[in-house]
Amino acid sequence: MFKNEYQGGAFVEIFSAQGKNPGAKWKILGSPSVIWKEFDKEVKSFVFVLEGSSQTNKIQLPKENKQSLGLIQRFLVLQIYVPLGQDFSTELLITDLGNIKRRLYLSTVHKELSSTPLHAKIPLFMIKRKIWCNLCIDLVAFTSEIFKGAVFQSLDGIVVSANCKLRKIFTLKSKPQDTADKDGNSAPWNS
Repeated sequence: MFKNEYQGGAFVEIFSAQGKNPGAKWKILGSPSVIWKEFDKEVKSFVFVLEGSSQTNKIQLPKENKQSLGLIQRFLVLQIYVPLGQDFSTELLITDLGNIKRRLYLSTVHKELSSTPLHAKIPLFMIKRKIWCNLCIDLVAFTSEIFKGAVFQSLDGIVVSANCKLRKIFTLKSKPQDTADKDGNSAPWNS
């Protein structure tokens, strides 16, 4: 999807809740009663809301499993709000320089890191709840640390599961500035 597009800029936008139909390019799994777009007063922006079971209610890009995103920038950022007491997960399909496809499954359900040569379950115990935050994932570091010796080539698929509010998803070429204050709280952004 993005393989033949210019990715040399500072960022590549994958998802934005703005516009008439923000989920048009995404495969939406779940009924309209549990996945919808709404205006969030705190961030003064439209957001995508995913509620209910994280097993059945999710959004996936690309729509078709045979397609590939081909995103090459190092950092993946999800502008996200996870409610208190709710579980959240995201699944990333990556390809390394040996053209081996691997899955990173990041979830608040996992208590410890576990991995096989093709699959990793990564706990998200550090994610802030009941506050908007930028969840930033260093795809190069995750790939080399979890899959010893593997070198990140591209992000080829992403699945975001309930429960969360989602404002944007994008990749960055350079490490983003830390926006947390001294207490570790992120301030809402206005962009």
